[in-house]
Amino acid sequence: MRIQNFLVPAACVALLFLAHRTYGWPGVAAVGGGLMMWLLLHFTRLMTVLKRAANRPIGYVDSAVMLNAKLKPGVTLMHVMAMTRSLGERLSDEGVQPEVYRWRDNGSSTVTADFQHGKLLSWKLDRPASEDAPAAPAGANPAEPERGGPTP
Repeated sequence: MRIQNFLVPAACVALLFLAHRTYGWPGVAAVGGGLMMWLLLHFTRLMTVLKRAANRPIGYVDSAVMLNAKLKPGVTLMHVMAMTRSLGERLSDEGVQPEVYRWRDNGSSTVTADFQHGKLLSWKLDRPASEDAPAAPAGANPAEPERGGPTP
């Protein structure tokens, strides 16, 4: 188990204890009210994200390229769901770490993301080969990016 599973409840209990020691029962009521407000704010955000995601197809995103540009390591799955407004298509088995999810757009571009304990580890953008793109010249290495400017 992660330490965060123990640290947050222990911090809440410590705050309640310190409030009781310092201000008595009115302090416990004030800190308890603050903790309840914090929990309700997180619950409201969770329900809002899930409500928006329920109205969209699973694994759909408006633009996979834009999602790829916005992703950062360490963001939560809930944050990615809020960005895409969609549940990801689960590719990994239930309960297996890392969890793998995929989002697809109308152009068949996909973003595949790996999550370890709900935090984004890595992601990959896959774009289909464009039919309008010109073929690479016979001696060119397609893996090497094109460079402009004069050669010395």
